[in-house]
Amino acid sequence: MEQGIIEKITQEINSRSKRYDLGKLQHIRKEILGLKRLPDQDIFTSKTTFVDWAFHHGGRKELQFNIGLESTNTIDQVRFGVAFSLERSQSLPTIDILVPKIALFNDYMQSNPDAYSDMRMWHYQGGRSTDYAPSTIPAELITEGVFIFLGIRQPVDNIDYEAALDAMGRLLPLYLYTETQGNIQKSNIFGNDHSFQFVPGCSSKPSTANASYAQKQLDIKLRHNDIQEALYHRLSKEHGSENVGTELSSGNGTSVDLVVKHKTEYWFYEIKTAHTAKACIRQAIGQLLEYSYWPCNQEATRLIIVGEADMDEDAKRYIDKLNSKFNLPVYYESIKI
Repeated sequence: MEQGIIEKITQEINSRSKRYDLGKLQHIRKEILGLKRLPDQDIFTSKTTFVDWAFHHGGRKELQFNIGLESTNTIDQVRFGVAFSLERSQSLPTIDILVPKIALFNDYMQSNPDAYSDMRMWHYQGGRSTDYAPSTIPAELITEGVFIFLGIRQPVDNIDYEAALDAMGRLLPLYLYTETQGNIQKSNIFGNDHSFQFVPGCSSKPSTANASYAQKQLDIKLRHNDIQEALYHRLSKEHGSENVGTELSSGNGTSVDLVVKHKTEYWFYEIKTAHTAKACIRQAIGQLLEYSYWPCNQEATRLIIVGEADMDEDAKRYIDKLNSKFNLPVYYESIKI
């Protein structure tokens, strides 16, 4: 493998990141840590770049943005994402400082179960684990010497830097959550750019044309994308494409799957891929309430849960009770694709 490849990759990431929120990482760290001076201008520096891996400057005691060389199935690849490194060192004499951050990581993953479903996790504990779906970190992995990673991989000889920066940028809310004790709005580095702003249109998604029926049924991201696209086209016909938008910022570090604008009012849609209406409602309701009612967020007049499953009588009675007893504008819609 070419010598100095990690150094070249970090230089490229540092340069290209200036157009992304991720490029403001050191400014964000200065603000949330209350530092008097900017730690550095770049995400990765010579102090945190090594032969086979790199992590962001100052990241030893944090959920670190991490890049590293991987060899899987005899293919040389590069990982891009975030990691907890529980290896003790001079700058990290004990892993105790990372334990509460892992708890916050778990909180975020439980609250946003679909946020990184297209990524993968793996860990090193005496050897490399197989890939698994993003999830909470179990207690048995919180021990010295373990390395836990969440992100994507790309071939060393064919790196798509824009995709890599997009993936790491999507992990920025998770980083902020872990480093601000869950107070993600503590960082105002983004200004008002990330408050709720209605923008019509459907965000582009990877083509699923070559995916088999089984893949679409089992891959949460593929199914979610298909449902979202079908729902967008249906609602655009009903309300006009100028009044329908997807993946809009909630203003709290998360995004609403789909929004319909009604003059000065908004309807929020949250898509779930569970196989029963009950499971879809359970997974979506907390997110919708947060999107609409968290302080300073845009309040919606309708909160609509969308799933492929039909709503049975019990689910209907539950939704009706939320409407009548608690005056919550919660609804459920089934969509077939």
